[in-house]
Amino acid sequence: MKRVHIYCDESGHLERDEVGVMVLGALWHDGDKTREIAERLRELKTKHGLARDFEVKWVKVSEGRRDLYLSVLDYFFDDDDLHFRAVVIPDRDGVKDKGEGHDDWYYRMYLDLLKVIVEPKAENYIYVDIKDTRGAEKVRQLHEALRESHFDFNRSIIGRIQQVRSHEVEQVQLADLLIGAVSYANRGLSTNSAKAAFVARMRKRSGHVLTKSTLFKEKKVNVFVLQPGN
Repeated sequence: MKRVHIYCDESGHLERDEVGVMVLGALWHDGDKTREIAERLRELKTKHGLARDFEVKWVKVSEGRRDLYLSVLDYFFDDDDLHFRAVVIPDRDGVKDKGEGHDDWYYRMYLDLLKVIVEPKAENYIYVDIKDTRGAEKVRQLHEALRESHFDFNRSIIGRIQQVRSHEVEQVQLADLLIGAVSYANRGLSTNSAKAAFVARMRKRSGHVLTKSTLFKEKKVNVFVLQPGN
């Protein structure tokens, strides 16, 4: 059976986070491309004078490493096997159902993120960046919610949901960068010139402004901006 590998991360996800804008994102590709993609990303690091295990992250984007981060972004767009989806929540309180707790709402948002990615005729492997000590329980509940939503009663569609450490997984690092750019755009920021350049390049190459929803079937850069009433 075909395998799809999905790497998830998030920004502004904490219940009392004052950032305001929350972004859930996922990078995905077919399972047979895993090593090839990771190796290509490591090669880009060494090309720019960094160790292969250097962790690229949105918080590290700076003028001194602008060329590295833009080359990583260009690689994403040049590789037809890589895809990205983001769910943007500008107003968390405004989109919660009445009486809905934060955790229940969080899992519902993850289902919104993954519902157009998970392939029903494939075995989907999902990797989530470790965030806190409740990670294992969150993963377990997300796994059950996904199986129920996809009628995966024989446990063949959702093959695995696994916590990983971002510094060990190149694809999670790439997901972090793309999520960071979408969040930066939706927060209306521009004070970091390297980050602003990254967002501008992502807009140009995707053909999307990143602050409005794309078509539902968009495969390369798929953005869904969740508004009250959606």
